[in-house]
Amino acid sequence: MKLFSYQSAKESETAFKSMTSLTVEEFDELCVVFQECWNEHTKEHDKNPSQGGCPPILKTAEDRLFFILFYFKTYPLQEVLAYSFEMSQSEANKLVHVLSYVLKMAFHKTGSMPPRLPDEMLEKLDTEDPQYFAMDGTEREIVRPSDNQVQRFFYSGKSKCHTVKNNLIAGVDDRQIKGLSGTHEGKKHDKKICDEENPCLPEGSTCYDDTGFLGYEMKGVNIRQPKKKPRGGELSPEEKEGNRLISSVRIVIEHVISGVKRCRIVKDIFRNTKADYDDMVIEIACALHNFRSYNRRQAY
Repeated sequence: MKLFSYQSAKESETAFKSMTSLTVEEFDELCVVFQECWNEHTKEHDKNPSQGGCPPILKTAEDRLFFILFYFKTYPLQEVLAYSFEMSQSEANKLVHVLSYVLKMAFHKTGSMPPRLPDEMLEKLDTEDPQYFAMDGTEREIVRPSDNQVQRFFYSGKSKCHTVKNNLIAGVDDRQIKGLSGTHEGKKHDKKICDEENPCLPEGSTCYDDTGFLGYEMKGVNIRQPKKKPRGGELSPEEKEGNRLISSVRIVIEHVISGVKRCRIVKDIFRNTKADYDDMVIEIACALHNFRSYNRRQAY
């Protein structure tokens, strides 16, 4: 008998949210789209169980979705994951990557996936109500690479470990992630990522960021940054009050990043070595945050 399954976990709402980050109702809504994407994926790859071969280990869409959300939320060792779902480690590893791809397809269909390119972001924002925006970067620790040259590439002097980094742009009102940068080495400066990718917002918008983006300008966008204390000097009371007001708005992006990092796969030391999987997991974690926050906002 499996230690974990959808049927057993959903009996406790608290335990279910701890294992997936979703309520049972949110899970069931997502599962409908996930099943459609699973069918498309299996048809595309000619994987029809009725044509013979080994029967699937996870027989229902609910169990497949529960498996991959459980992995993202708790990020256990794959040996532990395999034991919990009564399979071999190699089978668990294969399912992790296949189901991650299907989950990404599902979030694209729900519209939860954050845009990665400036044009895509602007196109999506043009359909939404105007609001303030906030931008910040977030680092994730990775396992120290074995190659010396790769070690130096990913070593972040600020964090004193090996990391990767992404920049996020979020709406202050709806707390949805509006844009996600590519995944870069952690030592790369936030502004340099912006210089390379050139994220932009609708003209007339206001964006709150920190001094890590000092010098980056968006055409027609009002950038609000806290004022740095001058060397050997002090800020005036008006400047301090202005910084407090900016911080009170910017705290939203910190809450958004905290929501993304409910998934321990983007909070704990990242162990997976498959090429580009580090980028896929942050993308899915952001989409999961968007899906979750949108549904909960609609409920109120």
